[in-house]
Amino acid sequence: MSVRELVVLGTASQVPTRHRNHNGYLLRWDGEGLLFDPGEGTQRQMLRAGVAAHDLNRLCVTHFHGDHSLGLAGVIQRINLDQVPHEITAHYPRSGQHFFDRLRHATAYRETVRLTEAPVAADGTLAVTPSYTLEARRLSHPVESYGYRLVEPDGHRMLPERLAAHGIKGPDVGLLQRTGRLRGVTLADVSEVRRGQRFAFVMDTRLCDGVHALAEDCDLLVIESTFLDEDAKLAADHGHLTAGQAAAVARDARVRHLVLTHFSQRYSDPEEFERQARAAGFDAELTVAHDLQRVPVPKRR
Repeated sequence: MSVRELVVLGTASQVPTRHRNHNGYLLRWDGEGLLFDPGEGTQRQMLRAGVAAHDLNRLCVTHFHGDHSLGLAGVIQRINLDQVPHEITAHYPRSGQHFFDRLRHATAYRETVRLTEAPVAADGTLAVTPSYTLEARRLSHPVESYGYRLVEPDGHRMLPERLAAHGIKGPDVGLLQRTGRLRGVTLADVSEVRRGQRFAFVMDTRLCDGVHALAEDCDLLVIESTFLDEDAKLAADHGHLTAGQAAAVARDARVRHLVLTHFSQRYSDPEEFERQARAAGFDAELTVAHDLQRVPVPKRR
């Protein structure tokens, strides 16, 4: 049975707290695992959340500030220690190649795993697999930063009444799905489009075109809301979003489930992020993330 869920490993911004580890987010997508922004302490958070090195297929780093990348060294070494049998692909801003090299080779260890480096240098498609296309969009932050978007290919939902009207049943249904045409009947005659699911991961950024492009029509959007709205100037100065700004993006993008995260240590009341998000007019499903939480990708409409 396929599993599509977000495993939240850490939710703090620059400074971790007693209850919030530095960033770390695992997206389980069917049989694959995409680890986003592993900050310091991610390896231990993986253990606490029941996530194994074998679960990882891609490492996706938005930018090279420490709270988003210092955990790379430990995660990469754990992948090798556990001798993960499959290839691991790492995506990160090409401009930070020297940081990635230092983290990958921070200390001595035995390399046993094929780790493919696939740095990001511009907006566009990073990978195409049977179950998703992975895309990147440039964000607005003091250092080069990219957000990630995962899009499942559209499929088809077979309509029993139309199949019956054309006399198609049993093994012929599968044959029609594979070939697209059977005895003059096309797939379009007996089905409707089943839109693929969409996920986006948006970290440290001001409002910009990339944020809106990543969020558009997402089933699940994970987005930073470092500051509350009263600190909007501070957010803009440091290249971040407020809770209200993040929620307005999600509202306008028709997001089905919004996950707010990356909270500044200056705030003690997580519920205020939800109150400000609702005040911005976002009325769909909303999660103010906490460490070790699991958030399922919404079921298809």
